[in-house]
Amino acid sequence: MSSKLLRGTFILTLGTIISKALGLFYVIPFYHIVGDEGNALYAFSYIPYTIFISIATAGVPLAVSKYISKYNALEEYAVGRKLFKSGLIIMLSTGILSFLALYFLAPILAEFIIPDNVDTNVKDVTTVIRAVSFALIVVPFMSLIRGFFQGYQSMGPSAVSQVIEQIVRIVFVLAGAYVVLNIMKGSLVQAVSVATFAAFIGAIGGLAILLWYWYKRKPYLDELLINDKGTMDISLKDMYKEIIVYAAPFVFVGIANPLFQFIDQLTFLRTMKSIGLAKEAVSAFAVLNMQTHKLVIIPVSLATAFSLTLVPSITKAFVENDHSSLNKQLNQAFQVLLFLTLPAVVGLSLLAEPIFTLFYEHKELGTEVLRTYAPVAILFAYFLVTAAILQGINEQRFTVLSLLVGLLLKLSLNIPLIKLMETQGAVLATAIGYMAAIFINLFVIKKFAEYPFRFVVRRGLLIVLFTFVMFIGTGTMYKILTLFLSPASSFQALIIVIICAVVGAGIYFYLSFKTRLVYFLFGEKVDRVMKKLRLRSFS
Repeated sequence: MSSKLLRGTFILTLGTIISKALGLFYVIPFYHIVGDEGNALYAFSYIPYTIFISIATAGVPLAVSKYISKYNALEEYAVGRKLFKSGLIIMLSTGILSFLALYFLAPILAEFIIPDNVDTNVKDVTTVIRAVSFALIVVPFMSLIRGFFQGYQSMGPSAVSQVIEQIVRIVFVLAGAYVVLNIMKGSLVQAVSVATFAAFIGAIGGLAILLWYWYKRKPYLDELLINDKGTMDISLKDMYKEIIVYAAPFVFVGIANPLFQFIDQLTFLRTMKSIGLAKEAVSAFAVLNMQTHKLVIIPVSLATAFSLTLVPSITKAFVENDHSSLNKQLNQAFQVLLFLTLPAVVGLSLLAEPIFTLFYEHKELGTEVLRTYAPVAILFAYFLVTAAILQGINEQRFTVLSLLVGLLLKLSLNIPLIKLMETQGAVLATAIGYMAAIFINLFVIKKFAEYPFRFVVRRGLLIVLFTFVMFIGTGTMYKILTLFLSPASSFQALIIVIICAVVGAGIYFYLSFKTRLVYFLFGEKVDRVMKKLRLRSFS
């Protein structure tokens, strides 16, 4: 892999991580501005929006970048430019159509979501859904421009625009909600509508950055067109056929989590009402699909970012029919994912009370749901990685099957489990659905990649053992700290979380270095990182 490509991948990954981090931490002040009901309203609008935007854009940057990169390598630059020009028109059209669809479907969606006698009404939910729908006009158009730059191995525009988009959105969310409630003395619905409309304002900010990059780099891009070989004249029909085939699996992977959340959105309030908990339903939904979910996806992001970097080498080994290399790459992908995710989710579950207090407020329901929900992050991560591996071994059609099975189980079990276990039942139904989807993906990987899981199981047991020792050590420290510190206080919760995290990480990484497990997983990269950090290993 060239240094330019490595540098570009690093820049794009860094931009994504910064963007996700910003998207996590703004929820703390936002929660304190709008409270539980405002969080619930925000979630009611954002879940349908996420599904629409995923369908409209998921896979577009990757598909377009792959297509343009392919023909640039052949010095057929005009092919990529032709795709880009027609694509802008198509993405703008689909964006407008998506906006109109969500805007006019908002009352129908709100009717499905909100039963009678809960603390939120259909009109309020309709208003916030319509406010967020405007972003659909810009985001698909913007995603195509990002894909175009990535096709030239120029990751900076995508990374910078992602970060700027997120910063502009968050500033508008927080400032807008605060001003409406505290200065203009507006209603909560107005404040949340302004906050959801921030998605459109953020998208305008991201688009402005991309247009600036286009203006700066257009002379260079035009120079390349002069050197175009001009030996290929590919029809737009063939172009889009190839792009759709490549992008379709990413659409299904991209909408998996929002679809699971959407099932909760359609069934949770009505089911809670049916068991006499209509008054608590909106607050519980905010805890489930907004507050705890934001925390649960933290371990997923970093672990999947590390694991997905292995997918290109998995694809190469599969295409070359190199079973030894393929098995090695799969071993590494599964182990790295478990190594990074398992201790994180165990720690998140163990420290659920002080962590929820630190981010939001001390709340018994929040603690209980986070403690149960945290382990499900492992399933989120494994679904993403197994789906990516299926793409790598050219069996992506099974991603659709596994997702549909998982969603069917979630839909079938959600209502009875909520009736039986309340909010925890929705978490369990999600876990069962994801487990089924992952099992299908693993079966397909075993069959078509002829992959034996024996080695991963053995190494996985070692990681589980280290995590158990970490759990005992951290749990003991937590018990000691709570003798004189209260997890109900935000400041004291912060102290508890920091001390316990340092103790847990220390135990886990000490064992990993002592047994050289970390070297087996990450190789020479460990020594390079250690030298940069000026640390000594425990080996």
